[in-house]
Amino acid sequence: MSPPVVVAIALPLLLALVVAGLAVWARLTTGPDTGPLELPAQAAPQASSTSCDAVLRALPAGIPGDTGDLAPREIDPPVPGARAWVAEPEPVVLRCGTERPAELGPTSPLIVVNGVSWLPLATPQGALATTYAVVDRGVYLELSAPAETGPGPLQAVSDAVVDTLPPQPVRVR
Repeated sequence: MSPPVVVAIALPLLLALVVAGLAVWARLTTGPDTGPLELPAQAAPQASSTSCDAVLRALPAGIPGDTGDLAPREIDPPVPGARAWVAEPEPVVLRCGTERPAELGPTSPLIVVNGVSWLPLATPQGALATTYAVVDRGVYLELSAPAETGPGPLQAVSDAVVDTLPPQPVRVR
């Protein structure tokens, strides 16, 4: 191959590598998004209930994650019954007073964390977080958290639920 052909092939490849490297460097140096979070609309008919108010008041400001406490994140516009925390690659989001999960049935696999029954909800393809629903209290709660945060968010929310809401039988239908 002649030198001009080699240069013509090598320059675009080098440029692509430099751009990719800069994108990775920018992502690593900027950290997680801490700005206001706009939540998508979701039905939460009991979000303003006294039960939800009690759970939200019982939550610590920062919840534990694998790398330390996750700081609270502002939700703008405010959403009744919702809280969020800074995490990567997605924020941790709690919604209280949500509707009964469609996935809840007689054979649903539940996990128990600190005395609270959680139902893993269907995760859309490509989602960066897993969502769980509390199903053994007078109101339903949903917590979405990326796997990178570890079990801390589930444990912290479970503790707040145990401290504020009495257990009830799981209503499968």
